[in-house]
Amino acid sequence: MILAAGRGTRLRPLTDEIPKAMVPFAGKPLLEHVVRLLARHGFDDLVINLHHLPQVITDYFGDGRAWGVSITYSLEDELLGTAGAVRQVADCFDGPFLVYYGDNLTNFDLGDLWQTHQREGKIASIGLLWMDDPTTRGIVGLDARNRITRFIEKPRPDQVFDNYWVNAGIYALQPEILDRIPPNTPCDFSEVFADLLAAGRPLLGHPLRGQLLSTDTPERYRHACQCVDSGAFALP
Repeated sequence: MILAAGRGTRLRPLTDEIPKAMVPFAGKPLLEHVVRLLARHGFDDLVINLHHLPQVITDYFGDGRAWGVSITYSLEDELLGTAGAVRQVADCFDGPFLVYYGDNLTNFDLGDLWQTHQREGKIASIGLLWMDDPTTRGIVGLDARNRITRFIEKPRPDQVFDNYWVNAGIYALQPEILDRIPPNTPCDFSEVFADLLAAGRPLLGHPLRGQLLSTDTPERYRHACQCVDSGAFALP
């Protein structure tokens, strides 16, 4: 599932006319790069949630056939949060599935994450990376077996601990996690993961190989474009 319903208010005025997942990189929308990345790693049955200017996305991608995938759309009249969006289409997931935050441009090895998740069999495997400034994302601590020991969403500078990893916004999940998400209620995965940790359920952290570029502010978007244009970031 690709999460693409956000309004992108911090990217205005660019997002007054296009969804934030459709901002351009190298002549193609961000979301097209995401779809190509997923298809290359064997994820060809996709669900995309929509809210802001949904027709821009549906008109561009249609049923996904041109990219070798099948796309189902989930329209949200009111935003449901990262986990609530997945819960709304629970019927689409009868086996392990992947969640990808659609406002991130990455070239990660998703196959490595997927294979590890399948082998370990935990309820959730969270893709991780390292960043200098983790205060705009969630951070986790890992034990020697890569099990997550703590999770802090958007930590203050004084909450950042040593040897942290950053939540990359890519999860491999078992269908049973859907039972932990309240239906028809806004809910984020940070809440679900915190509840699972409190209940003693083991969550796996998986350091990813590759790069991530954020696009959620004008400054980050400009930086991401510079990285792509200069070749410092290899498009998937």
